[in-house]
Amino acid sequence: MDIYETEGELVVKADLPEVEPKDIDIRVKNNLLTIRGERKLEKNVSEDNYLRIERSYGSFTRSFTLPSTVNTEAIIANYANGVLIMKLPKREEAKPRQIEVKVSANGN
Repeated sequence: MDIYETEGELVVKADLPEVEPKDIDIRVKNNLLTIRGERKLEKNVSEDNYLRIERSYGSFTRSFTLPSTVNTEAIIANYANGVLIMKLPKREEAKPRQIEVKVSANGN
């Protein structure tokens, strides 16, 4: 998994090749993001016929504590081409804002 931050959001990317979307479970509880799923071994090939199995199969779980700056009500998750991309927007008050500096002629 990769996690990176932009000015307005956190982005989580997870490579989940050959995982069906129905086998992915994403939950947020008490600022803990949990991603669960299962990658199943192909049923049309007998396990006895494999010469080598190096990819991981079975259930997986990953959990991350989210910063309080994340708006957990607005999380978006998309899955395409074996990659899960989650966008976790920051709360408005957590986003940086620029303060204008006013210049006065008399120094006040």
